[in-house]
Amino acid sequence: MTRSEELAHNLAQIKESIAAAASSAGRSGDSVRLMAVSKTHPWEEILALSGAGQLLFGENRVQEGEAKLAPKGQRPMRVNLIGHLQSNKVGKALSLFDRIDSVDSLRLATRIDRLSAERYPILLELNTSGEAAKHGFESEDELFSALEQIVLLPNIRVEGLMTLGPLGGSEGAIRSSFGHLRCVFERAQERFDLPAFTELSMGMSGDFPLAIAEGSTCVRIGTALFGKRGQ
Repeated sequence: MTRSEELAHNLAQIKESIAAAASSAGRSGDSVRLMAVSKTHPWEEILALSGAGQLLFGENRVQEGEAKLAPKGQRPMRVNLIGHLQSNKVGKALSLFDRIDSVDSLRLATRIDRLSAERYPILLELNTSGEAAKHGFESEDELFSALEQIVLLPNIRVEGLMTLGPLGGSEGAIRSSFGHLRCVFERAQERFDLPAFTELSMGMSGDFPLAIAEGSTCVRIGTALFGKRGQ
């Protein structure tokens, strides 16, 4: 089996697993999008997966994306930034990525607004696990306080929320983390006038069925699709 065939096989299996998890949760499989997390994997593998029908990818680092991605207007797939973004790399990120899914401060959102020439899509990241090593707004109050000002920025379009489940957490802890984000998401929809606010991005290779059960609209799969990093 060639590498392209292996990736296509993995993709088909993951799509089946997503559909099964959605069905178990009483949802349509079409209500959950798959993002292929391609960090550390080469452009050739991204192209192979896009040829198999996968057209949404996630990258963690601006520097890696700059080194391997085709220009934003010259590639068949969308690529979002899902890793922490430093303010001094915002300009480069805007030119490379179709959306920034990891906006974790008002300061970062303001800089995106200042450097973008048009309404640029973002997700806001909430730290729902309380782990100090993770980025994201620390609480609902902090996120809503920032959002009150972000909604006034002319070049920002907030499309939803993102979180990471607790690393090595129990099933209960993971579901609690994802359920918390869903509740914050629903309260944000009620409180703010955000027509594009529809994305609830949560769930990775080890916990995406739990995320789907809690309402995820986009799961970010790397290891289960590409294999372990470096392979």
